[in-house]
Amino acid sequence: MGRQGSRNDTSWAADVAEVLLTEEQVQSRVAELAAELHEDYCGREVLMVGVLTGAVVFLSDLIRYLRMPLCIDFVHLRSYWDGTVSSGKIEVVKDLSCPPRGRDILIIEDIVDTGRTLANLVQTLRERGAASVRVCALLNKPSRRAVEIPLDYVGFDIPDVFVVGYGLDFAGQYRNLPCVAVLRPEAYIRA
Repeated sequence: MGRQGSRNDTSWAADVAEVLLTEEQVQSRVAELAAELHEDYCGREVLMVGVLTGAVVFLSDLIRYLRMPLCIDFVHLRSYWDGTVSSGKIEVVKDLSCPPRGRDILIIEDIVDTGRTLANLVQTLRERGAASVRVCALLNKPSRRAVEIPLDYVGFDIPDVFVVGYGLDFAGQYRNLPCVAVLRPEAYIRA
C-alpha cells in the first residue's frame, strides 16, 4: 500500500524495490550495539535522546537489550516535511523535557544523511552543558554527508538510496515494516 487510502491491498511489496536489511540482520545488529553501549556506559546513567519520529522503533528495541541505568527523552526536529530530500532548514517541533546540563547524553538516530540536523542537535546539547554527547545511528549514508559529524555507534552504512521501514517513513507511511527497504521511485513520485 502506498499513501494511506491510495490502494486497497494490504501489502507494501509493490512499493518496495528491494529489502536492503532483513528483520534478522537489523535485530542482530541492534543486540550488538546494545552490548557495546553496555560496556561503554557501565556504571553511569545515560540520557538516551531519541530523535522523533524515525528513531522510536530503534530506540525501543535497543533499550530492551540494556541492563543499565538510563533515562529516555525525545526531540522532534524536522527537515524533510513530506519530501525525499532534506530541505536544509531545521525546525524544532519538540524540545527535551529533561535538562541536559551535566548529563551523559546518547543521541539515538534512525539515519544520518547530510548530517546537518544531527550536527545542530549535538552543538545545541553541548552548549546547554551536557557532560558528554555521543551518537548512535542505525543507518549511515556517508556518501550524502554535507557536514562532518562523528558517529560513535553505527548499525549499518548504506548506499545513497531512499529507504523506509523499521521507523523510517515516506510521508508518514512504511514505518512499521520490520525490515529496511528501498522504496521504488514510483511510490513517492505519485504521492
